[in-house]
Amino acid sequence: MDETFVSAHKKTDASGLVVRWIGYLFIGFFALCCLLPFLLVLGTSFTSESAIKLSGFNFWPKEFSTFAYKIVFENPDLIIGSYIVTIVMTIVGTTVGLLLVAMTGYALQRPDFMYRNKISFFIYFTTLFSGGLVPFYLLITQYLHLKDNYLAVLLPGLLSPFLIIMMKSFVRSIPHAITESAKIDGAGDFTIFLRLILPMTTPALATIGLFIALGYWNEWYNSMLFLSPDMKYRTLQLFLYNVITSADFVRNSAAASNVQLRDVPLESMKMATAVVATGPVILFYPFVQRYFIKGITVGAVKG
Repeated sequence: MDETFVSAHKKTDASGLVVRWIGYLFIGFFALCCLLPFLLVLGTSFTSESAIKLSGFNFWPKEFSTFAYKIVFENPDLIIGSYIVTIVMTIVGTTVGLLLVAMTGYALQRPDFMYRNKISFFIYFTTLFSGGLVPFYLLITQYLHLKDNYLAVLLPGLLSPFLIIMMKSFVRSIPHAITESAKIDGAGDFTIFLRLILPMTTPALATIGLFIALGYWNEWYNSMLFLSPDMKYRTLQLFLYNVITSADFVRNSAAASNVQLRDVPLESMKMATAVVATGPVILFYPFVQRYFIKGITVGAVKG
């Protein structure tokens, strides 16, 4: 009997080991597929334009060149200023946005909040219909008078219906008895929110914070609408977009005049701007990855 049990246990261990290795191979292959495009971008950014035209894109530079980065960093004060604007906007927007989203989600799941269903429906309704671009532009420029003001980029990203619904679903998993017991002990609503609710929503805060931070870091559309070229420092993505657009315009203008410009590394410059834009995010992401995965999983289960 014992030998039969040991034999069955060994077979189970062997089959489990095979399944585990298949999982490792599949995940490793998937991770490699995610890593290869970035390595291709990085290798191409250090390749000369002539080598790209002859051999195409390669993981390893066939003709090493840093000319693309020299053009991107040609005006160091502008790109450093754009970095500072984007970093400050990301930090301030993420902090304020997290506080607003957390307070809204917490209030909307409170059973003793009388208008929670009506306000929840109003928030959900905005995900189906929006006023459109023209009313949005008129609101920012004509009524709020935020043209050429960084607040025109900062304010629209503070609150999102999707993030509020996600936060509400997560906070719903916290028993309401905790709030009631704290009230019996004499704590106010704001004290309960700061000292009890917020510490228990760390995974959701990390996940939502990452969404908000990436939104501000990649922001260029509202910057293009509301920050005119007269402003010296604009967001990083818009600055890099203008660098590529200017280089493309110079090349097309020269081609229209039958002049060949071989010194404009347009393809490698596109890759260099991608590296400059995504580098800090890639360095920051591993620190919040475990909270991000946990928040997504719990939010999905509780939703």
